[in-house]
Amino acid sequence: MYIFMNPNPVKKLVGDCVIRGISILKDQSWVQTYTDICRKGRDMYDMPSSNSVWNAYLIDSGFEKKTIPNTCPDCYTIIDFCNDHRYGEFLVATGTHVVAVINGDYYDTWDSGDEVPIYYYERK
Repeated sequence: MYIFMNPNPVKKLVGDCVIRGISILKDQSWVQTYTDICRKGRDMYDMPSSNSVWNAYLIDSGFEKKTIPNTCPDCYTIIDFCNDHRYGEFLVATGTHVVAVINGDYYDTWDSGDEVPIYYYERK
């Protein structure tokens, strides 16, 4: 279920999870994803790290934002999400992290499976 993957060209492990996750989902280089999101930030007159910028980038790229029901706010994990979403491509967001999920597997630089997701983007 957990698959180590780090598309960062110099293998940095922190601070760029949005870029890593999106580049994995879009099957494009980290540099291309970073450049595209910076361009989107410029067009929106906002920083590329702003949630609104990468949200708009994902929506423009054919993803749909969805929330996770608050039935068990502290016990539903990324592992649970993967078990419930065996097919499809998703960017799953916690309060401080995002991770790419493809067909029930999550791709990250560390095993974030116990993190609690709040919302996600699904490729349409």
